[in-house]
Order: sequence, then C-alpha cells, then structure tokens
Amino acid sequence: MVILRNDMVEDITLNAMGGSDSVASETFDVLYSCLRCGTAVSNTELTRLPEIKCICGFRVFVKVRPPVVKTIKAV
Repeated sequence: MVILRNDMVEDITLNAMGGSDSVASETFDVLYSCLRCGTAVSNTELTRLPEIKCICGFRVFVKVRPPVVKTIKAV
C-alpha cells in the first residue's frame, strides 16, 4: 500500500498536466573561436553545418573561456 502526501499529489498532477517542474534546467551555449581569424561561433551553429569549418576555411577551433577569474583561498 502506497501513501502519498498532499504535496506529492499536487506535484504529480502538475507534471501530468504539463506544468513546470520544480527544478529549472538551464542550457548554456558554448562559444568557440577560430584559431586563425578569431571568428566566434556557437555550438548550435557548428552542428548545423555539414562539416566543421570556419568561414575562412580553417578547421581548428578553441573554446572561449568566460572572463571571470576564480580566486581560491590557500589552505
């Protein structure tokens, strides 16, 4: 026998009706830069192309790092 609490029943009915889930998932678009010309291209744009190649013809991309610098306290 399974006993459901009232808040569990509400979550089940919201999810069954297409309501929003309590945990929101965020997707971040990764940016890549051409090593030769520096053109920034997103991951979704690269997947749409038949081959991975920049507009200049170069095939080497590097992942663009965020400008945030992390500082860590020494132990």
